Amino acid sequence: MKMQVVSLCLLGTMLFLCSVHARSLKRCPPSMDMNPVKESFQEIKGAIQANDTFKNVTILSNLHSIKPVDVCCMTRELLEFYMKRVFKHREELSLQISREVSSISNSFLPLQRTVQPCKKQSLCPCSEEAISATRTIINNYDQLEVRSAAIKSLGELDVFIAWIDKNYHSETSTA
Repeated sequence: MKMQVVSLCLLGTMLFLCSVHARSLKRCPPSMDMNPVKESFQEIKGAIQANDTFKNVTILSNLHSIKPVDVCCMTRELLEFYMKRVFKHREELSLQISREVSSISNSFLPLQRTVQPCKKQSLCPCSEEAISATRTIINNYDQLEVRSAAIKSLGELDVFIAWIDKNYHSETSTA
């Protein structure tokens, strides 16, 4: 009888710790008001998408299939992707678009600073599926010429913003 009680207590503790760990993976980034980013993007969305010559190509095509356990990892990877590959090509765009992209980039810096320590502390592991999804995004990007790839990725920024909202903000209002 005592053995069953101990076993049940251990099982309950393990389940509790696993659920706390899984939630911490998803909540690695802080709450961030995405409205200023959305507003900045809305001001340039039409101009960016008008310059998109590859209407049938998508960079972030597999973002909807990311599992909850990989949200922190993908957030980190996508922030790095946008900061290092996409936003740095804003100089090739018009002055107005470049300014708005710079504003969006600056808005993402606090979020990026938050997820980087998560990686170093191993709070944000990447599954094989997440690694594969990241590779697919980068391959999609690399298949286009740099300017076209940057425009395409900027045009899909609303997909990334909506994904962040869905995975971080919708849960915080119900938790």
